[in-house]
Amino acid sequence: MAEPLARLRRFTTARVALGRAGNALPTAAHLDFVEAHAMARDAVHAVLDVDALAAELAALGLPVTAVRSRAPDRHTYLVRPDLGRTLDAAAAARLTRSDPALALVIADGLSATAVQRHTAPFLAEALPRLARIGVAAGPAVIASQARVALGDAIGARLGAEAVAVLIGERPGLSAPDSLGLYLTWNPRPGRTDAERNCISNIRPAGQPYAAAADTLAWLVGEMRRRRLTGVALKDERPTGALPAPA
Repeated sequence: MAEPLARLRRFTTARVALGRAGNALPTAAHLDFVEAHAMARDAVHAVLDVDALAAELAALGLPVTAVRSRAPDRHTYLVRPDLGRTLDAAAAARLTRSDPALALVIADGLSATAVQRHTAPFLAEALPRLARIGVAAGPAVIASQARVALGDAIGARLGAEAVAVLIGERPGLSAPDSLGLYLTWNPRPGRTDAERNCISNIRPAGQPYAAAADTLAWLVGEMRRRRLTGVALKDERPTGALPAPA
């Protein structure tokens, strides 16, 4: 049994077939766990380099505005999720109505590491696909100490038809840099998670950029046609249209 389980490790980053040393894990497996735990903690507390990310987005042709939530620091952000869902008053004043079809909010969330690594390469794939269906995405708003629902307030201030929030997902012990995307039609404060579509685990070792960009373009096209998102909007593409497993 041990050998078939060990072979599974070639196909997953999950902790399977680790073996044992007496009643404990082998030293190598234990040290690997400790390292993964440290990386997850580091991702939660990492600080987003807003200037570097803004430069990458500007290179993609996106106008950028930086805002923050009402959470003044990382500790407050972690213990007061409600403050991460509301805009700082001074930040809100910097947002002017432009009535975009799809506003982009890039939020540090629980893994600034994910946002720093994956936002620009993902958008490099997504923007041309959106353009092909007639959607000029932008502007881009970089939000610090932000939760998903902050995108509702930002989208409403901009007068956006819809908002896509790219956010660092809660780190796991095998993925400290997972980027998520939440798509909401007619954003406004009070929207619920049931009114959003989620594309999760965007990263080379998870859902590749191109596959996630294809899904986003399909969802945006259907969203605009049906004028809704969330549980009422399912990915109904034929199975053959979905990317094959890596």
